[in-house]
Amino acid sequence: MKKKELLKQLISGFQAGLPVEVYPRELMLPVDSNKIITVPGVRRCGKSSLFLLVINQLISEKGIRKEQILFLNFDDERLQFNAENLDEILQAYRELYPDISLKDVYMFFDEIQMAEDWQPFVLRVYEQECRHIFITGSNSNMLSSELATSLRGRTLQYEEFPLSFREYCSFVGVDTNYYVPEYKARIVNAFKVYLHQGGFPEVSLAIPMLKDRILQEYFFVMLYKDLVERYEIKNPEPVRYFIKRVMSNLTKPTSINRIYNELKSQGVSIGKNTLYDVIVQTESIYLFFSLTKYEPSVVKESSGDKKYYCIDNGLRSVLLNPLSEDNGKLLENAVYLHLRRNLQIQEGLHYYKGKKECDFVITDHEEVNQLIQVTYTLHDEDTRQREIDGLLEAAQTTGCRALFILTLEEEEEINVSEYTIHVLPVWKWMLKTLYLSPKQ
Repeated sequence: MKKKELLKQLISGFQAGLPVEVYPRELMLPVDSNKIITVPGVRRCGKSSLFLLVINQLISEKGIRKEQILFLNFDDERLQFNAENLDEILQAYRELYPDISLKDVYMFFDEIQMAEDWQPFVLRVYEQECRHIFITGSNSNMLSSELATSLRGRTLQYEEFPLSFREYCSFVGVDTNYYVPEYKARIVNAFKVYLHQGGFPEVSLAIPMLKDRILQEYFFVMLYKDLVERYEIKNPEPVRYFIKRVMSNLTKPTSINRIYNELKSQGVSIGKNTLYDVIVQTESIYLFFSLTKYEPSVVKESSGDKKYYCIDNGLRSVLLNPLSEDNGKLLENAVYLHLRRNLQIQEGLHYYKGKKECDFVITDHEEVNQLIQVTYTLHDEDTRQREIDGLLEAAQTTGCRALFILTLEEEEEINVSEYTIHVLPVWKWMLKTLYLSPKQ
């Protein structure tokens, strides 16, 4: 089948299935912004669902006809596009609907990073043909900082993540009104599942016996398609070991040099510079996020070992089969993801390390406005004192007075010196904090 005929089939076939039933998400995309809407995020986190929600809204509320929707998923192996043949998309649509002007069309391009040199095509279409363009991608070259040059400030970015805990509760039918005693018990139980299972939408809705298999498949695709193929990695096995090694060290400063020496002592052949490249590449595909140490000086901030956090607890669990002592790491990773997904454009996120340590330092225009410790429980007196001491040292160093300790279930206020420390269950804190904004 010729490519143009395939395109016509895909475009009209998608239109025939509209509108589509889809679970709502917290993040909502604007319908008529006159900007190119970009949605970066890890594979399978629900980026396509955001498109379907917009399309349903266009049809039901804006009176847009199905024929005005042009949706293509570039992850389809039958579609091999580059700068020379991308225009066939417009040709195919015009032949299907010669009476519809492209300026009245809403274009949705899913996983567009699979097409080579797509940026000039999108820019040309935006400037000459259509102002209703939505694109997703599973690589951080979708980030606004990268697109600022190629698309010249025409974009509005909305990063998507796997489900927040509030969204997870909605997906599995748990009422989040924790003031009702029987609801509160269900919320706590749901959070314990979410903590280990993570928030990929498909996994949340799957039957238990399939969840691990789905997560393993996600990792396989991320490793071999997004990482090995895209970055032309010749020997994937050391990379797989390296990824698992970083995952096992989540929440702690990670020395890439130390991991290199471990691999070398075990007879694993991989260059040190290769490992530094790989950790950047894993961040580009949204497998890991790095966290720098808080320093008033930007120069010092960029130096030193980083902490790494994983995009999803379930993905980590299925790769490492963690023991019960990993609950603290899973809890901190879940808190990081919640902070990261809600981070606004002017805010920064770091960790503090002096004589003591504090897990998270949140800044607003470089001023520290919140300090957070995460621990599974405060029942052990040594743990309790360590968390308090770390917060107090960070507070005295930064001048911040908004101090929090997040645990699995405990709730209290601790008054020490002239400070008040708020202790909250992580699930309640997650349900209370919700603020999403576009990255421009």
